[in-house]
Amino acid sequence: MELNSFALYDKGQKNSIPSLLSARFQLVRGSECLPPIIPDEKGFGLNSKPWEGKFVTKSHLGYKKDCTGKESLSPLKVFFNEDAASAYFNQVPGTVRNLAVPFASIKDYFNPALGNSTSMGNPNPYYRRFATKRGSSTIMSDALNLDPSFAIIWVGMEEIYEYAKAGGVGKTIMPSAEFSLYLDSVLKPLSNRGAKGVIANIPELRSFPFYSLIPWNGLDLDKIKADTLNVLTAGFFNFKVGKNGFVIETKTDPLGFRKAYEWERILLSVPLDSMKCDKMGAISFIPDRYVLDEAEKHAVDLAIVAYNNIIQSKAIKYGFAFVDMKSFFLKVNGGIKWNGADFNSSFVSGGFFSLDGYHPNQKGYELLANEFVSAINLKYNSVIPTVTCPDCTGILFP
Repeated sequence: MELNSFALYDKGQKNSIPSLLSARFQLVRGSECLPPIIPDEKGFGLNSKPWEGKFVTKSHLGYKKDCTGKESLSPLKVFFNEDAASAYFNQVPGTVRNLAVPFASIKDYFNPALGNSTSMGNPNPYYRRFATKRGSSTIMSDALNLDPSFAIIWVGMEEIYEYAKAGGVGKTIMPSAEFSLYLDSVLKPLSNRGAKGVIANIPELRSFPFYSLIPWNGLDLDKIKADTLNVLTAGFFNFKVGKNGFVIETKTDPLGFRKAYEWERILLSVPLDSMKCDKMGAISFIPDRYVLDEAEKHAVDLAIVAYNNIIQSKAIKYGFAFVDMKSFFLKVNGGIKWNGADFNSSFVSGGFFSLDGYHPNQKGYELLANEFVSAINLKYNSVIPTVTCPDCTGILFP
């Protein structure tokens, strides 16, 4: 989870989990594990809504006018095309020991095409920057060639959350049995070489502002607005005074749309201007790609449970330390204190998440790095010092 506010950038990578842990490991005679650094602060990311632009800079908090003319603080980013992104495709010199690749699934770890250029149909530009042999090496082969003595592994997120982030549209969740086989293919060769390691499980949907910020019943109406909408929709949705469920597109309804249910999720990617000024979610439905309906959410919930059972069992099987990130993220939801500062999962103000509502910010990574340290010390009776990062920043306000 090196990504921060939609993109990789210099300081964000230097204060990511692997980098923070690397600094601690070196205090106990471990080796350096630096990432393939993006050499600027603008950042380089893949846009989750590619119809707006394929690549994006990191987001920053700034003032923006909405469709009503009201100005407020909002995440801002810049879109750019492949030509403008070409400088980021250059090969990183030297040996890279941090092989974390944003958006790479566990299946991608064994895919030599991941090192190809994006013009060859590869949707992920990150591994190409440090692949030892573009188009033939793989993340896993490069990892084994390093002959590692210790591995930090956090897998399974992409297999589930790529589906969730797309509202289940055009994506599938890898079956748990297949995930289990791939995880064996990662852990077994490491274990056979005598490597130790640590592995983390997967947080729940409700832990992320991306899936929890926008309420399912955020259509709050007074009598005039409710009566007007009932006239415009011929009373079909029976809008009432007070909070109403948004109208969503869903495959679970014979008509293909209905009011949202309490347990369904409106994604942070939804176009808010369309909801405010075009009455999306009221006289027209919110498209499925911005919604996790009951069936899609159920599929995600089941996959997280199954994957987490597999991850914990593999940690035991191969003797790896285990980090219960699911429980830790739920603690963050309720609020925690670290170094005198309060953190929770609230978007922007909570201090833990970045502006994409999914990846933590640098302060959040500091907290997560300490969860890894605690698990490693517990498992191996080691004395790795606690991570402290005075240089780590949270959301910067203008």
